[in-house]
Amino acid sequence: MPKKQFAVIGMGRFGLSVAKSLSQMGFDVLAIDSDENRTQAVANMVTHAVSADSTDEEALRALGIRNFDVVVVAIGQDIQSSILTTLILKDLGGPIIVAKAQNELHGKVLSKIGADKVIHPERDMGLRVAHHLTSPNIIDYIEISDEYSILELKATPSMIGKNLIELNVRAKYRCNVMAIKKEGGKQMNISPDANDRLNSDDILVVVGQKDDLVKLELAMTQGK
Repeated sequence: MPKKQFAVIGMGRFGLSVAKSLSQMGFDVLAIDSDENRTQAVANMVTHAVSADSTDEEALRALGIRNFDVVVVAIGQDIQSSILTTLILKDLGGPIIVAKAQNELHGKVLSKIGADKVIHPERDMGLRVAHHLTSPNIIDYIEISDEYSILELKATPSMIGKNLIELNVRAKYRCNVMAIKKEGGKQMNISPDANDRLNSDDILVVVGQKDDLVKLELAMTQGK
């Protein structure tokens, strides 16, 4: 099976991080930015880097952008360029379009004009930091829709030695334990037995509505 090919447009901090990470994972990555200095800076980290105006349809066509599996529109402050680039990519057809949004309104526009996935890195990171600050047992917090999120929760003292039946998370908080990471995350049990008792280094992966997850967090923080 051929490797997936990614194009990342916009070599700001976010775009650079995405391009570098994908490249380190072994994927072919084309980095694009209108600033030649930025493309030169990333050239040795990715498969290919070019300086081009992503709002120029012919420029994107010449780069063979339709042949890529996924295009990440990571343009920073220039919302107009972000929207125009997404429009052109949609019109050209072919790749999956993942676009970075500066704010909620920008995100709504990107979705309406055809972005397959819209990401809000600043908002999402803010959510993660807030959860880490308010609850030391929260390992990670991932928003998967406007209503639902996934929470990674380290077993609290009140959980240790209990099983899922005794915790009764579904009935008490309307949340579901999807998996349990054992040995501090080294092993993943995606079908946890309801009778298995939790150890001090276990991590629960829980999905639920945001309000319900907040109630679960508060209860666990208070040792209930």
